[in-house]
Amino acid sequence: MNTASPKAPPKTDLNERLAHSGLRLTPQRQQVHEVLREKKDHPTADQVFMRAKSKMPEISMATVYNCLDALVQCGMVRQVTLDRGATRYCPNMQDHSHFYCDECGSVHDILQTISPEEAHIKLPRGFRLKLIETNLHGLCPDCAAKAK
Repeated sequence: MNTASPKAPPKTDLNERLAHSGLRLTPQRQQVHEVLREKKDHPTADQVFMRAKSKMPEISMATVYNCLDALVQCGMVRQVTLDRGATRYCPNMQDHSHFYCDECGSVHDILQTISPEEAHIKLPRGFRLKLIETNLHGLCPDCAAKAK
């Protein structure tokens, strides 16, 4: 399985991206971004909150939501919505798909190899394809091994 592995951007990158979006780097935004970079398991906002709170006890849930929105807005994080579950957050901004394990619920980055230019999808007149987001479902290696 080909998995996508993002490189951690330098702190100045985060500062520049936020500034370009008219936002400033705050300790809370930095902490939320670090939480997302530390463990690339596509956490929900609740999970981000619990992890951030362990290192920054004064952070609130509302602040975490605001930080996540700011990171999405400046292009440092993307929202991942799988079926009807809670929105998850992914710091990998490379083109990739998400593999959802139907057994344990884990989410994994999978290298995406089809670009909109290569897709050859027939769209109705006037439509223009910008992005392909694919969610794959199945069993992760651990769950597949247990199912044998």
